[in-house]
Amino acid sequence: MTGWLKDEGLSRSSIGLFGLIFAMYSINFLWSPLADRLRIPLLTQKFGLRRSWIMSTQLLIVLCAFQLSFFSPENQLHLMALFGLFIAIAGATQDIAIDAYRIDILSDQNSEAMAAGSAMATSGWWTGYAGLGSIPFILVSRPEWQWHEVFIVLAVIMAVLMITAFVVSEPASNRAKVLDNIQQNFVNVLPNHTLASYKVVLIIPTIIATIVYGNIGYPGLPESLKDYRFALLTFTIVGLIALLIKQLISLNSQIAQQIERKTLSSTEPKRIHRLTAWLLTTMAAPIQEFFQRNGVRLALSILMFIFLFKLGEAYLGRMSIVFYREVGFSNEDIAYYSKLINWGTTIVFSLIGSVFTIRFGILKGLFIGGIAMSASNLLFAAMAMVGPNKALFAVTVFVDGFTSAWGSVAFVALLSVLCNKTFTASQYALMASLGTFGRVMLGSYSGIFVDWLDGNWAAFFVMTSLMVIPSLLFLYSIRKQLTRLIEQQQT
Repeated sequence: MTGWLKDEGLSRSSIGLFGLIFAMYSINFLWSPLADRLRIPLLTQKFGLRRSWIMSTQLLIVLCAFQLSFFSPENQLHLMALFGLFIAIAGATQDIAIDAYRIDILSDQNSEAMAAGSAMATSGWWTGYAGLGSIPFILVSRPEWQWHEVFIVLAVIMAVLMITAFVVSEPASNRAKVLDNIQQNFVNVLPNHTLASYKVVLIIPTIIATIVYGNIGYPGLPESLKDYRFALLTFTIVGLIALLIKQLISLNSQIAQQIERKTLSSTEPKRIHRLTAWLLTTMAAPIQEFFQRNGVRLALSILMFIFLFKLGEAYLGRMSIVFYREVGFSNEDIAYYSKLINWGTTIVFSLIGSVFTIRFGILKGLFIGGIAMSASNLLFAAMAMVGPNKALFAVTVFVDGFTSAWGSVAFVALLSVLCNKTFTASQYALMASLGTFGRVMLGSYSGIFVDWLDGNWAAFFVMTSLMVIPSLLFLYSIRKQLTRLIEQQQT
């Protein structure tokens, strides 16, 4: 999408801001609990919870990618953004389901198995992003291919890859029974909180009404706000969902105290109480368990480290293709150097990184990976000063792929270890989405940052190399607590 928009002449700032639609990857924790609880009709019974979610999201990606092939950035940029948003939601949800599948499959193993699984996850992600992601650039570099036609090819590739979900096995789990017990505990107490139950449930139709309002053309919206309607709709929905979760967590805390004291209600539960109990079990219990198990201070420290760790990589990644084109590389150069070399490097060093992580531990892997990622950004600064030198391009991509793979394996392994098996999808998405937040939300302003530097790419990349330092200092301050958590997982 970035390459297409660049070739159509959109500015760096516009391309960066267009990436805000992929904020869905940074807020997917808001609906991730549904992947632990909501059964998809027909599919779940036949294929299981995890596979049914994977299949559904992949089908939506296929349909949206095919639809994008009919649009033109000149006249239908808003529709491209809309269907890009649909792909982002489906892709972010697919991430939830696949990560949960991986952790469930390895749930009976120790942190070493999680490190190996993280290497497979990193290799698989990069095979899609860089390996198959090189195909659009190879095709569009040929005169007979146009960008909109490339999206038909991507839809077909995605359809073929759906076969995987049909042939793998569904992981065994007693999650449903555990969650049903938690829900029943809520049902036994909620009649004492009828008013709070109504407050929680009324937020849901408000969210639905807001979505409908946006889809019928924003009637009554002041003319001065027309250009910001998509952003207003997005932030309103996110705010309402956040309010819903806040209300659920508050109610959950009150009920937990009553359950602990065994203060049951003498009133027969009504439908409103059962619905609220389902929402509490689905959306509030995973977050509460994470903070309760780790303690508020450590939990917040873990989340802060996750947010900071990939901030520099976020700024670099958003503008990398724009940088390559401005330096003077062609789409074909990007395909072969940025995509294919990066792909091969990432796969090899993901495996090597997992061996190191298994041997020396997750935390050492994070320290080494973080320092290496910071240093590798300086090679991009050198490229900016040297110009379109293909040898330097190849070296830079190789080093960047090696460092990203090394850091990603340890990073994914840490998140996997920190998850409770009952709330795999919810808790992994909560942590992973914070890592994505910097890449999507703050990284979307990277184009504005480059413009502010008057197009000084060298200074931009030096700045990104410094951004990882705060996260490593933060990691050092909580290293002992994290070591204890990892050791507990192994036992």
